[in-house]
Amino acid sequence: MEFKDYYSALGIERTASDDEVRKAYRKLARKYHPDVSKEPDAEQRMRDINEAKDVLGDKEKRAAYDALADRVARGGHPDGDFQPPPGWDAGFEFHRGPRQGPADHADFSEFFSSMFGEAERRGAARQNFRARGEDHHAAIEIALEDAIGGAEREISLRSQVLDAQGQPRWETRTLSVKIPPGVHPGQFIRLAGQGLPGHGGEPAGDLYLEVRIAPHKLYRVEARDLYMTLPVTPTEAALGAQVEVPLPGGGAVEVTVPKQAKSGLKLRLKGRGLAGKTPGDLYLLLDIALPPADSEAARSAYEALAQASASFNPRQHLGV
Repeated sequence: MEFKDYYSALGIERTASDDEVRKAYRKLARKYHPDVSKEPDAEQRMRDINEAKDVLGDKEKRAAYDALADRVARGGHPDGDFQPPPGWDAGFEFHRGPRQGPADHADFSEFFSSMFGEAERRGAARQNFRARGEDHHAAIEIALEDAIGGAEREISLRSQVLDAQGQPRWETRTLSVKIPPGVHPGQFIRLAGQGLPGHGGEPAGDLYLEVRIAPHKLYRVEARDLYMTLPVTPTEAALGAQVEVPLPGGGAVEVTVPKQAKSGLKLRLKGRGLAGKTPGDLYLLLDIALPPADSEAARSAYEALAQASASFNPRQHLGV
């Protein structure tokens, strides 16, 4: 049997605080949860992460595990040949708490079952534990239009349950989600009571959905601000112009392109980004688009422009 290094599984030091354990778990859960992860080993990594969180997130289990790790470090065990020393858990009592999901610990490692499974069964027999269910996290990708105007969408999430034979399996459930107007990337939508079940009659935990906004053909999202590339002709950039710009919520507005404008110039439309207590802005990034020289008239116009601007050298700063 292999000794499990739970601190390495969460990427933290042994001195990590309880808060650091929780933060490390949430970060890895967002990366490897099978609902959102594209990693080939996501399910196994998620099991390892859950197992490490179950032990390090419980004060009694963590204390017993640390004591065991000290004994292992002193005695030494080859990889794959670990056996728990007799009486290693003396003085510790474990119970089933809110961290256990519908499938309990059936899919955890042999190490966990040997170390904590029997101890938890003894603890459960000695007390009637009551606790609120644990919160769960997942991700939801929405269209920009839904973030702007709000919407109601159905999402499918996978969670682990036990089948009739007591074996863990993944089950898909469908939930209806109300998306409020103005949500932005990284914001969480809370679904009360959709987390793990409680114990002893206590309520279930909540489900927190991290908002992600799908790529849009016109706009790029940064927090509550939106960015759009605005093509302009050389004459519009040189002479200035009024051009019409589509707005993300529908409709359009006229903006002024200043004279002598250059590619990359940023124009700001205040308050035209995502809604909020402080609304975001819409930024227009100018991009000078050259008309094709695909006709005699167009070629003549380019030749006339070349003669009129013969003294202009756009590469002068290169020193050649």
